[in-house]
Amino acid sequence: MVEKQEQKPPYGMIAILFIGAFVAILNETLLNIALPTIMVEFDVDATSVQWLTNGYMLINGILIPASAFFIQRFKNKSLFLTAMALFTVGTLLASLAPNFNVLLLARLIQAAGSAVMMPLLMNVMLSAFPIEKRGAAMGIFGLVMVVAPAIGPTLSGWIIEHYSWRTLFNIVLPFAVLTLLLGIFKLKNLTPQRDIKLDVLSLILSSLAFGGLLYGFSSAGDKGWDSPEVYGTIIVGVISLVALILRQLRMDDPMLEFRIFKYPMFALSSAISIVISIAMFSSMILIPIYIQTIRGISPFESGLLMLPGALVMGIMSPITGKLFDKYGARILAVIGLTIVVATTFYFTQLDMETSYTTIMILFAIRFFGMSMTMMPVMTNGLNQLPMKDNPHGTALNNTLQQVSGAIGSALLITIMNNRTESKAKELAADAMAKMDPSAVPNEQAAAQMQTEIMNQAMLNGINFSFLVSAFIALLALVLAFFIKRALPAKEETRSEA
Repeated sequence: MVEKQEQKPPYGMIAILFIGAFVAILNETLLNIALPTIMVEFDVDATSVQWLTNGYMLINGILIPASAFFIQRFKNKSLFLTAMALFTVGTLLASLAPNFNVLLLARLIQAAGSAVMMPLLMNVMLSAFPIEKRGAAMGIFGLVMVVAPAIGPTLSGWIIEHYSWRTLFNIVLPFAVLTLLLGIFKLKNLTPQRDIKLDVLSLILSSLAFGGLLYGFSSAGDKGWDSPEVYGTIIVGVISLVALILRQLRMDDPMLEFRIFKYPMFALSSAISIVISIAMFSSMILIPIYIQTIRGISPFESGLLMLPGALVMGIMSPITGKLFDKYGARILAVIGLTIVVATTFYFTQLDMETSYTTIMILFAIRFFGMSMTMMPVMTNGLNQLPMKDNPHGTALNNTLQQVSGAIGSALLITIMNNRTESKAKELAADAMAKMDPSAVPNEQAAAQMQTEIMNQAMLNGINFSFLVSAFIALLALVLAFFIKRALPAKEETRSEA
């Protein structure tokens, strides 16, 4: 393995995997803005159409944890080609879908292909680069991880305003076909294989655990925490997760190796990544609500707001990677998270006059801070793992990010809704107290007053949610001071497992 790493890394092969992962992750957020249009065309309700995103997310939640098994069991070329073929077939089917059921099936097929892309790309990069050059390599990987989801809403907003929603798939399809063809002729096998068998019970428990948690928390903002569908799936998810962990700890060859959390820098990086993911979703969810609902700005302009930040992150990711190789993760994470905390706190001061440009600049600065934090912290944690545990490390990292993102969304939307409701009652009571008892307001004035009260209450709810998010980010900042430069642990024999 050392001899492989001392050779020149296979940049052409990594570029192919990079394009495949970028297209797959871009596609995940591309459809969100098109959902209202699809509802009208296929005459389906909001609950049904939401399954185009929920279903995609659930398939990812089921297959990403299993990716550790796939990466160890199958050659990276055959695994990539299978994943890319599924994604391409799903994309073609979606662009031609005659009804909603076919479109939903197409999205699930797409998700089955895309789920393996990110863990596979990370594993190839960890295998291809020596530890002292991994930062620069994983910095490039950061482009896929954050830039693709960030430009998705902007791109889809523009397309939906000018073309059919099918264009979203028609644009992705040529890139998917090209990547598949390049993979057939150019990819080589790099990651080592082991003759292991899949434990079916582990896969079932994993599906129930992560699928239940993802669905439950993702539905909480819409259905409410008192819905049996929400707390029921979360309870199933928690029980299944406990059963999954206990089973994996008893197995010599687990599907998902939870024992890697004994490595302190990996465990710390996972904790920081979870906290960052929760904090990051505050701006991704709350700002569009503020921009579109309170300020009445179009969805396209709302998506455009995030584009400069995505570009900043794209430019900074490779630079941050090289700085990581030179200085380590701690100094970068401390500086980056200080920026994130400061900008998040600034978002607690939003009002009805805050300019679009101010929010865009704050977003860009916040993303700059994120670019100094996410990949260095994750790479430092993975660097401590023995080579054989890399598939488990990448699978757990990707899974935890998905679940913590869903938890962050549910938490912040709930905080915002509760604060909005209590503030609306307070403002309504104040307005009634100030009103002349003898005056009889006309219907139009009453409606206008109610709208103003709700907007002010929602603005207060958003600002309060950002305050909670700032304290969450502050927790990550405190944890960042404990980061140490990680070196690979010695390989352990199976008898020690």
